[in-house]
Amino acid sequence: MIPDDETIINTIDEHLSTFKEAERIVEIGFFGGSFTGIPLDQQRHYLELVKPFVDDKKVSGIRLSTRPDYIDKEILDLLMEYGVRSIELGAQSFSDEVLNASMRGHTARQTEEASLAILEYGFELGLQMMIGLPGDTFLRSEETAKRIIKLGASTTRIYPAIVIKDTALHRWFNDGKYKPLSIEEAVDWTSAILPLFEEAGVKVLRVGLHPSEGLLSGEELIAGPFHPSFKELVLTNIWKEKLKPLMVLGTGNSIEIHVPEREINYAIGYRSGNRKMLEQEYQSVKFTIEVKLSGREFKYRTH
Repeated sequence: MIPDDETIINTIDEHLSTFKEAERIVEIGFFGGSFTGIPLDQQRHYLELVKPFVDDKKVSGIRLSTRPDYIDKEILDLLMEYGVRSIELGAQSFSDEVLNASMRGHTARQTEEASLAILEYGFELGLQMMIGLPGDTFLRSEETAKRIIKLGASTTRIYPAIVIKDTALHRWFNDGKYKPLSIEEAVDWTSAILPLFEEAGVKVLRVGLHPSEGLLSGEELIAGPFHPSFKELVLTNIWKEKLKPLMVLGTGNSIEIHVPEREINYAIGYRSGNRKMLEQEYQSVKFTIEVKLSGREFKYRTH
């Protein structure tokens, strides 16, 4: 259900007061569907509704999400006119086999053409990907990540496919035609893909699905790798692989591991998983923040 105009304006005003107190730069976002798939007059109406916030510099711009096959020159001209800064496409995969098997209704070529058009207009490009769709493999997902980087996307989001009640995937799952990734597989795939984006300078806006009420309650979720702390599981796993070599240094020692401040929770691990792993080999395991370290650098000493 689309909220009325007054509700939209009041919601923006309410959030702006909160963000102002936090001194954050904010944008207005049209998400949760394919904005450019609605009629042009409706697009113009909603853009006109929020334009005063852009003109008054209360927000830095507008961002929206849509499908690759809902992009053309007329739409891009309209979005440019109203101060849209960023367009995110639900690419999901650059494998036509996966797109066809998932009945996405667009091709990898359409995603590429839409991406190039968005960049030519000067918009910031975001390309979202989904792992574990029908027909997907790790190599196909890895190739999707590489194509996202090569196309020049500034941002991405990584979502694992899950089975939602009363969807096509639900029917295929019940018929034995689709098997979602396990949580372990989804974490492993994402742990390998995330560093590709980081190394290429592509900002990862989200890892894992938003924990909506329906997913958390289990009312909507039928099967698949949903976890409210999916990103933490992924970052824990990345650190686990980095710390594994320390397991062969010898049993009975104490070890102190120095890590960057922003990484210490992930280094320790979800529910202290990495600390517990090391405690199998060491009598004492201590994690310490070191401000001189960056990224996922770490130092250690045993005694």
